[in-house]
Amino acid sequence: MSFKQIDFSRYTSIKIGPIVDVKIIETIGNYDDFQIIGKGNNLLVSSNPPKFAILGEQFDYIEEKEGKLYVGCATTSGKLLTYTRKNNIANLEFLAKLPGNLGGLVKMNAGLKSWEIFNYIDKIKTKDGYIKKEDINYSYRETKIDTIVYEVVFNIEYGFCKEKLKEFNKMRDNQPQSPSAGSCFKNPKGDFAGRLIEEVGLKGFKVGDMAFSEAHANFLVNLGKGSFEDAISLINEAKKRVKQKFNIDLEEEITIF
Repeated sequence: MSFKQIDFSRYTSIKIGPIVDVKIIETIGNYDDFQIIGKGNNLLVSSNPPKFAILGEQFDYIEEKEGKLYVGCATTSGKLLTYTRKNNIANLEFLAKLPGNLGGLVKMNAGLKSWEIFNYIDKIKTKDGYIKKEDINYSYRETKIDTIVYEVVFNIEYGFCKEKLKEFNKMRDNQPQSPSAGSCFKNPKGDFAGRLIEEVGLKGFKVGDMAFSEAHANFLVNLGKGSFEDAISLINEAKKRVKQKFNIDLEEEITIF
């Protein structure tokens, strides 16, 4: 059984967390004792986390067969985007500058605005074999998959669009460049978390070295030596104020351990 030591203050995109031994999964099996993580792009990790595991290199592959695209869940979004560009495959241009491994992107139905990964999925593979998309409970930025996803199978359409790619890159460039875990909260139906956070006076608001970004209020950014406690205190403050003013319950998009 192999383990790898990971320093979460370097590994995660928000640059917070302890040094932990993480299990490397090399075969499909039952790992219920472990919390599976990907590239750490939407993680906020406390000093007392659960047992973590990551998929090993065996799950980093892209194969075309029978008119479908089979992708191992340790594959990065960047690698898949490059492949679709080279092979003129359409619909996944929104992966531009969307960091992470396919496992994490599938688990949270990642995307940008109305583009989301489940729009193009045929099925996924877990320890129980293949599960068709229509048998999976998924919605905006969320799925009800409570087991490890080892592989994702996409429907293939041809016609990679460079214009779309440019558009997605531009959208991403408007996002804050400081260390963050991406969007902090999901957008409530018919509204935007960033707008609500701004309306309650928290845009640019700081606790210690953590702040809601001046560039985009729904990004919780680490300005240097931000701590888990400071981050949680800001998250709770935003939820409290938005509930008081708008009677809306903000729900985290970032994953907290």
